[in-house]
Amino acid sequence: MDVIVPFTDRDPKSRLKPVLGAAERRKFAFAMLQDVVTTIEATGHEPELLVPRPLDVAESAADTAAKASEAAEDDAVPESVADRPTIVDDRPLTPAVNGVLSRVADGDTAAVAIVMADLALATPTALHRLFSAGGDVAIAPGRGGGTNALVVRDPGFAVDYHGTSYRDHHRAAAEAGLAVGVVDSMRLASDVDEPADLVEVLLHTDGRSAAWLREAGFEVDDSESRVGVQRGTE
Repeated sequence: MDVIVPFTDRDPKSRLKPVLGAAERRKFAFAMLQDVVTTIEATGHEPELLVPRPLDVAESAADTAAKASEAAEDDAVPESVADRPTIVDDRPLTPAVNGVLSRVADGDTAAVAIVMADLALATPTALHRLFSAGGDVAIAPGRGGGTNALVVRDPGFAVDYHGTSYRDHHRAAAEAGLAVGVVDSMRLASDVDEPADLVEVLLHTDGRSAAWLREAGFEVDDSESRVGVQRGTE
């Protein structure tokens, strides 16, 4: 089985702008990617990164200006992901992933797994559940109707990440006559997109992502009835 991790460092995690600047969001995105790569490796698979451009290419003028405004100290790609096998495809996510899924139709592999790069809470146990789940297509749904990870074993299936992709993927598999396995996992359902998601990283992980947040001054705030995060002054 091939395991693919889509990732982009082009204005990553834009919905975290209320709490993180441009350079910070890039560093945090790389921290989460490192956690996901390490977790996949712990399952015995070597992940490949699916990126719109090589990670070490020169940035656009807009990217450079944004980082300069944040006084970024270190812009280097982390070594633990810089040497990963990489697929470069500058198309949007849906056609880029479907391009990789063609490996199943071509007979290059029996299955392709797609694991999103912001699953900082993922564990080897959770991924083992997904990888071993039955069905022509196995899906780990995300909160809010998304698809955070899936395994495709039949060439008759294609992804569509627009809108409520979990529902759409379930429907597409049914229309193609394919069996679907669903993996209900808090750790795979918890992608990190919004400021409110950061507390889950601090509460449930001790990897690079949590360490980065703590170094950046974030801590759990349980002063209210609903637990959140707060950022201290640096």
